[in-house]
Amino acid sequence: MTTLVGLDLTGRRVLVVGGGQVAARRLPALVAASARVVVVTEVATTEVAALAATGRVELVERRVVEADVDGAWLVHTCTGDAVVDAQVARWAEQRRTFCVVASRSEAGSARFPATTTTGDVVVGVTSAGAPDPRRAAGLRDAIADLLLTGALSARRHRAGGTLAPGSVALVGGGPGDPDLMTVRARSLLAQADVVVADRLGPTSVLSELGDEVEVVHVGKSPGAHQVPQGEIEEILVRHARAGRRVVRLKGGDPFLFGRGGEEVLACRRAGVPVTVVPGVTTAVAAPALGGIPVTHRGTADRVHVVNGHGDLRPADLAALASTDTTVVVLMGVAGLARLSAQATAAGVDPATPAAVVSHAGLPQQRTVRARLDQIARVCAEEGVRSPGVVVVGGVAREDLLVPDLAAGPPDGPVEAHRTRELVGAPA
Repeated sequence: MTTLVGLDLTGRRVLVVGGGQVAARRLPALVAASARVVVVTEVATTEVAALAATGRVELVERRVVEADVDGAWLVHTCTGDAVVDAQVARWAEQRRTFCVVASRSEAGSARFPATTTTGDVVVGVTSAGAPDPRRAAGLRDAIADLLLTGALSARRHRAGGTLAPGSVALVGGGPGDPDLMTVRARSLLAQADVVVADRLGPTSVLSELGDEVEVVHVGKSPGAHQVPQGEIEEILVRHARAGRRVVRLKGGDPFLFGRGGEEVLACRRAGVPVTVVPGVTTAVAAPALGGIPVTHRGTADRVHVVNGHGDLRPADLAALASTDTTVVVLMGVAGLARLSAQATAAGVDPATPAAVVSHAGLPQQRTVRARLDQIARVCAEEGVRSPGVVVVGGVAREDLLVPDLAAGPPDGPVEAHRTRELVGAPA
């Protein structure tokens, strides 16, 4: 019966016989495992030769001989010639060296499993009986999906790991749809002991956390700051100093109007290790999900991002008056009437197209479009509330692209129709 064994190949000699496509697929993983890889082949593909040129593998261009197997901890023969592969396997067997045979896996003493990696966890799937690579790959992909969504926890219960005890990870969660989180964000979240979460972003993932994970809600709403910023920073430092793995989960990207820089500085001042995971920023994602490209050839080739909590500045007004610039206002729905009045009073064309994409990436997402001087009134009439992203400029025209592009069922007729419209849109 075949079993899975995690081999530590660091610094150990691994012999690969053959330099074709199979070798090209296997070599990166062996190199990543810090093995001392020797490739013996009469003909090497461009990929294998390029890897050898970097010095990460040793390339010997000749026919394999028995002495090549000497000193190897693992042999992988993939010449494409069953006779040669079988001979190499016999040489390895005589030396009690495990051997993977690509042309006939049951003839070897080892198999490469179908693997997936999440953070510092490697999952391998192989067949116990007759080899069935397609089945193994299918199971691997199913497990990878569960790990990626958090349905299968990769949280550590021993010391060590990607997210070390007594540290903080500042994680950008994107606009709200958990599917738009990065793989690294999901991996670190699965390892957390404490999650300090905002009101916005992919908050639905919090329900997937284990009961042993402490969740601290510090979300802020317009005009109602539940937890002061200084106290948020104290929470991060306190939990990290207690030896916990802390994830600070923020919506969008933590360094774009997210006060992420302040939190990093607070951790550094306290001597707490901190890392930052960029997120998909709502400044680009929300308009995109609403069918609005922030740049479009012949319409806009510049983007100006504004914090909607304050008044418009001269640079903001100049961007709004420019016909080739898209202005994206974050956190601006509550002050939309004030901002639009300031812009038109300063001479910005009141007929400039504007749009608001609210709850981007969530089931209740909607997009409202109107002229700049009417957008606040239309949003009020439509009952549009925060959170929302305001887009001003030619890209917000109703006829430019298509309605909302928020991902629905991948095979659904509406989504297919929207895709065809997008592809057929003029350049």
